[in-house]
Amino acid sequence: MSQRVIAPLNRGFLFLDSHPAGCRKVVADMWQAVPARRSDGDGPVALVIGSSAGYGLAATIAGLARAGIRGIGLCFEKAPGRRTGTAGWYRTAATADLAHEHGRDMLFLNGDAFSDAMKDEVADLLKRRYGQLDYLIYSVAAPRRTDPDTGVTYSSVLKPIGEPCRTKTLNFDASGTPEVTEVETAPAAGDDIEQTTAVMGGTDWERWIGHLSGRDLLADGFTTAALSYIGSPLTADIYRQGTIGAAKAHLEATARTLNERLEKLVGGRALTSVNGAAVTQSSTAIPGIALYIGLLRSVLGPGLVPPIDRLTDLWDQLTGIRPLTLDDDGRVRLDTWELTPPVQKAVADRWNSAATSTISDLADLDWFHAEAQRLYGFAVPGIDYTAPVDTDVPWPDPAA
Repeated sequence: MSQRVIAPLNRGFLFLDSHPAGCRKVVADMWQAVPARRSDGDGPVALVIGSSAGYGLAATIAGLARAGIRGIGLCFEKAPGRRTGTAGWYRTAATADLAHEHGRDMLFLNGDAFSDAMKDEVADLLKRRYGQLDYLIYSVAAPRRTDPDTGVTYSSVLKPIGEPCRTKTLNFDASGTPEVTEVETAPAAGDDIEQTTAVMGGTDWERWIGHLSGRDLLADGFTTAALSYIGSPLTADIYRQGTIGAAKAHLEATARTLNERLEKLVGGRALTSVNGAAVTQSSTAIPGIALYIGLLRSVLGPGLVPPIDRLTDLWDQLTGIRPLTLDDDGRVRLDTWELTPPVQKAVADRWNSAATSTISDLADLDWFHAEAQRLYGFAVPGIDYTAPVDTDVPWPDPAA
């Protein structure tokens, strides 16, 4: 057992350590926020790919607490060593404990979701323990992917397309003082778009479906949803109209292809779920997003819908508690609260006035700063950060 006091050491929005007790409390709070529905019996079998962070974590917890899912969560996290484990490591351990306490048969695997070896491991476990799969949630954000067929490794980049992008962005110095600056990002060059699409598009999602279908693991009516984001016009140049946006467009095109295939194969369906803005480990790396979300929170206050509420809504639609509502492009839209014209105008007005001297009056910085820390288990109410905590938390045993 390794106990120590863990301080929030960070470089920008990246923290060097995570707090196990804080991560556990974050997961417990998310579970408590979900209106319980299923209390007994076997729920649907689900696979959540990217289950330890952001929207994927919310999908896992909402699925367990609301839909009573059983099955497998898959993620890629680092074990405790010289430093603590990653936050996702501790969140997964906490999620597994809560699932067990509530009688949910949910197992968690740690490894490269892009590899065929992991696809085989998941398929073997499904066949041995659960049988056919009812739902697959795909929520993967990664810097690189190795193609199992060719061995070529692709790297994603965050760049605009066509012209350089100059945007305002928000940073905090070591003392937590906010600063608004402008950054310029050079446009995509060479094969940047193709590389990013190969990592963040729908290729691996489609490969998962093909792999599981080939093992006869898709139940009648099987449904799969990939989690996505469109975002505000204020961030469009660097996001939706940039290299990541090209990858998201590929993801949505893949959904249409998969939907046709699954409908013929098992009477199933494939769709994308467009979620609203959130403070996540991925989103804080995007120029302008931190500033945008801080301003959005100031405009909406508690009306900013947290990921756990959005994914509870998604599960309700997927499982038929309420009708599945799609836009003209076949997407579930869980972001409409964010993109209404009055909300976007109010945020744009604040964006145009944002400077270091004014930002404290325009954005909810206390909330944003706390949310960024909570990603790593810090700034969580009810946690004593002066007390030593055990960092050697074991990974949930998939053979249990």
